Amino acid sequence: MIIGSVNEYYEPIICIGVCGLNGKIYEQSVIVDTGFNGWLSLPSDFIKMLDLAWKRRGRATLGDGSECVFDIYEAVVVWDKQFITIPIDEAESDPLLGMLLMEGYRLTIDAVENGIVKLEKLPIIW
Repeated sequence: MIIGSVNEYYEPIICIGVCGLNGKIYEQSVIVDTGFNGWLSLPSDFIKMLDLAWKRRGRATLGDGSECVFDIYEAVVVWDKQFITIPIDEAESDPLLGMLLMEGYRLTIDAVENGIVKLEKLPIIW
């Protein structure tokens, strides 16, 4: 289970560990964004500090209908106490946690300032 909180701007925030090339884990607060269908976005200065490996370019349509091209990197993150390798979208915005990283989880948000943000792994049903 992953626990976070709602900040003063009513944004659901969790903390995620991102591994740098040096093997050190850096903690980063991220906004849970159900409108972002990617994995995780980070700003270029944080990506440079981590010395992440560049993989490819991506293209996205933003909420206002405009398109943007961005770089995609790869990083190991700590997700629900597990180390996983995921793509990282470079974006000059607040770091965002997207729906692909939350796949298989239930998201609940107490939508009040300092409310609880909770991500719980869903049971596997075969």
